[in-house]
Amino acid sequence: MSKANGFKGIVYAILSSATFGLSPFFSISLLGTGLSYFEVLFYRWGVAALALGMVAVATGHSLRLGRRDAAPLCLLGLLRAVTSFSLVVAYGNIATGVASSIHFIYPLAVACGMALFFKEKLSWQVLLAIVLSLIGAVLLSWGDIGAADGNRAVGMAAACVSVLSYGGYIIGVRKSRISHMDSAALTFYVMAFGAVLFGVGSVTATGGITLVTDGRAWLYILGLSLVATAISNFTLVQAIKHIGPTLSSLFGAMEPLTAMIIGVSVLGERFTLGTAVGVALVIIAVSIVVVREGRQTTAEMSGVQSASGTDA
Repeated sequence: MSKANGFKGIVYAILSSATFGLSPFFSISLLGTGLSYFEVLFYRWGVAALALGMVAVATGHSLRLGRRDAAPLCLLGLLRAVTSFSLVVAYGNIATGVASSIHFIYPLAVACGMALFFKEKLSWQVLLAIVLSLIGAVLLSWGDIGAADGNRAVGMAAACVSVLSYGGYIIGVRKSRISHMDSAALTFYVMAFGAVLFGVGSVTATGGITLVTDGRAWLYILGLSLVATAISNFTLVQAIKHIGPTLSSLFGAMEPLTAMIIGVSVLGERFTLGTAVGVALVIIAVSIVVVREGRQTTAEMSGVQSASGTDA
């Protein structure tokens, strides 16, 4: 990896995590305009899917979907939709920085899921990370973390659901037949499926979908769907290409930090010593798992290359 590529990759990774960290701000702002949870997510995923689809077609990416891909794709879309919905519910009930920090634990859910369903061994590093993350989560949930008119129990439960559902989504992408799909096509269909689900949910829950005509509200929608979703996904792919998934994931720590900074400075959320220690423990725990996974992947690839050289 050259210095130039390394620098570009780091910039892309920071942009990806920082822009995704803006999601709570735009979500809370849209909820403040009177939109429901379903409507916020309908506009987010609908506009993002439309933009991504147009870019994919313009750049020559195939959006063709195989018949056997439909069922697993729907399941992945459902898991991604549950993640988005639970996160927005969490944002509406507890401090956005706390919700984002808890959601950031999802790599541990992936490690546990791989051990439970695919018989991968849990190392002492992963077990240590689990303990650290649990302590961090307890510290984050301590004190006054509730949003105005929010329910702390609902918010904490929703944040925990987002960890499990997103962990399931990551495992599904890795282990299902969907893993062979073009990343642009996969992301497009997941977003489009989510938009349909949230549209149906809005019609069922409220009787329709509010037509947004306010200019400021549309700025929030574009910020959420393009900046915090489309641009975040694009820069993440570029970061992985330049510096690999391990370093890209480590720079993902900017996500909860960005959400925390905006929550405190713009939304008026409290920031205590317990919150700071909790966030630090969560970041350390996730970093332990990510670094271990990166080393394991490198070792496995080296073993395969050595075996190939011997066979030759």
